[in-house]
Amino acid sequence: MAAALRIGTAGWSYPDWRGVVYPRNVPDGFDALRYLAAYVDVIEINSTFYRPPEPRIAERWAETVSGLPGFRFTAKLYQGFTHAPPAEWSEAEVRQFQDGLCPLAEAGLLGAVLAQFPFFFANTPENLAHLQRIAATFDLAPLVVEVRHRSFTSRAALDAFASLGLSFCNVDQPLARTSIEPGARVTGPVGYFRLHGRNREAWFAKGATRDEKYDYLYSEEEIARFVPLVRALLDKAPETYVVANNHFLGKAPANALELKHLLSGEPVEVPPALIEAYPRLRSLAGEGP
Repeated sequence: MAAALRIGTAGWSYPDWRGVVYPRNVPDGFDALRYLAAYVDVIEINSTFYRPPEPRIAERWAETVSGLPGFRFTAKLYQGFTHAPPAEWSEAEVRQFQDGLCPLAEAGLLGAVLAQFPFFFANTPENLAHLQRIAATFDLAPLVVEVRHRSFTSRAALDAFASLGLSFCNVDQPLARTSIEPGARVTGPVGYFRLHGRNREAWFAKGATRDEKYDYLYSEEEIARFVPLVRALLDKAPETYVVANNHFLGKAPANALELKHLLSGEPVEVPPALIEAYPRLRSLAGEGP
């Protein structure tokens, strides 16, 4: 059986996407999630990082994408579990998080849960124990761990990930001295790649806003360089997710669809507003220059 590849975006609810990804004048009953899910294969849920999800909302998400075969969600783990030591977690918080995502898991729509750690989270015995607790606590879906410190790329660290059943999250980001460069590391049941953009000036600037940090459109040449890395992930894992997080002004779906086109070799559907915003996307949809 061929490995499954799903390419999409981190999030779908951005005010600046109106008129760029979504129509400027939306009809009554317009649903942004349903609209975007018709074009991408996966959407990473960001809101679960800031607050535990509610089951009724997850049920609504599942209903919204029903009838889209192959589509999946992934979801960020609540920051209380990644940015605070396990001793501070409560059983109630764990139960609340897991219960909130159960509707997606039960519907077969939850492809993975992403535990995103801060850039200074390094490979130490204490932090490895933290990862062990994560692995032992959450079991709704495969666990993917995003670390950004180079110490986690040692053979011993990757073996530790594998022994815990954790999937390594490969990243593209502005690089600092301790950063991890893009790769095709697979340590668990899924391959995962997140594209953060390369807006180096804003990324490291104090006071830069979220939109400023993620305001970056990968060039066609830069996107093409990810193709062999994604193919390497497909060779190693039965299921691979590629998530574009350079969301400002719809750059994430633009680059995600470009990568999907390059990997499939086939035309892809592109939202009309996105083509107007980024005319180079016309060729993806087979519309010519």
